[in-house]
Amino acid sequence: MIYTKFKDIEISRLGYGIMRMPKKGDGSAIDDAAAMKLVQCAIDGGINYFDTGYFYHSGDSERFIGQALRNFPRDSYYLSNKMPGNMMTYKDGELRIEVSGFGMESKTLSGVGDVFEYQLSLCGADYFDFYMLHNVAETTYDIYTSEELAVVDYLLEQKKAGRIKYLGFSSHGRADTIEAFLDYLKARGQGDAMEFCMIQLNYLDWTLQDAGKKYELLTKRGIPVWVMEPVRGGKLAELKGAAANMLQAARPQDSQASWAFRHLQSLGNVAVVLSGMSNIEQLEENIALFSKADPLTPDEVGLLNRVVEALAKFVPCTSCQYCIAGCPVGLGIPVLLSMYNEAEYDVFWTIRAALRALGEGKQPKDCTACGMCNPLCPQNIDIPAALKKFDELLS
Repeated sequence: MIYTKFKDIEISRLGYGIMRMPKKGDGSAIDDAAAMKLVQCAIDGGINYFDTGYFYHSGDSERFIGQALRNFPRDSYYLSNKMPGNMMTYKDGELRIEVSGFGMESKTLSGVGDVFEYQLSLCGADYFDFYMLHNVAETTYDIYTSEELAVVDYLLEQKKAGRIKYLGFSSHGRADTIEAFLDYLKARGQGDAMEFCMIQLNYLDWTLQDAGKKYELLTKRGIPVWVMEPVRGGKLAELKGAAANMLQAARPQDSQASWAFRHLQSLGNVAVVLSGMSNIEQLEENIALFSKADPLTPDEVGLLNRVVEALAKFVPCTSCQYCIAGCPVGLGIPVLLSMYNEAEYDVFWTIRAALRALGEGKQPKDCTACGMCNPLCPQNIDIPAALKKFDELLS
């Protein structure tokens, strides 16, 4: 197993995401016996980083991994969890966690500490090695920066008390939202509060979700990157057509998933790659892939770029902003076109979340098709046509 030196510890480069574990026959809960075999295999293979979340497996993930890891010495593994601000609402002084859609009970909270204490209890842990703000994004920014809720202040207090060893955040948000959050912390004298950041990163989303820009921003800020969705929920392991043929011809003996993991090994600021391995075959293959460093060659980087071109059709927007001046309804056209590029490949849930954050009157459907933006576009994009297609994809 390859390990990453982080602060004064060593973390396995491959981490285990406890969100896709085998379930019992009725699908209601984790199959503890089957899942425990996977955890044992992971430990035997050198994995020492285990990541859970408040609503994973309808709340069963925290219970299971806490119970499973009690079979091993506490200093032999690292347990990671998250503050679910992405499930919180705060209105008229009332803080609620809304998780009924995940098969859990929604409830009113006296403060963010209610959740943290519950998570420690559920995991049977005295402390979390790693703890994150869950999904700092356009839809959660106000929760995480609320002076009344003081989420970051509370978590820094827990860190000072030894109940959190390392504090960070995850994000499905845009790069400018991540930058704004880091600048907000810096302005409050908490510029060093976030010690790591987890983003959705793979060779497709490097362009499709502008993950390359997020990676470069975090690298410039000196923040190590944790990776989620390295094979995009399995889709980069199930390629068809020209994309599959290109990879097969280049390295016939390699799986499609190996290309995604080798791409991440090529990025010097990637510290941990989380994979939600649901069976022993996936687990053993991934452990083997991370048994030695095997980054991409320059030629292979070029090949993956061609694979991406075969997978997705991109509107060539450069975000020059010229079009905005000509829009009578004030649409954020570059942002919408960026989302459209992703929607052409897959209407991922993050698109709908980001659109909700833009608010009423700023949606693709609000384009009046007046055409005033088209003459202003240096890339000659038919913007009204693209926004119409985007709205059709959403429908």
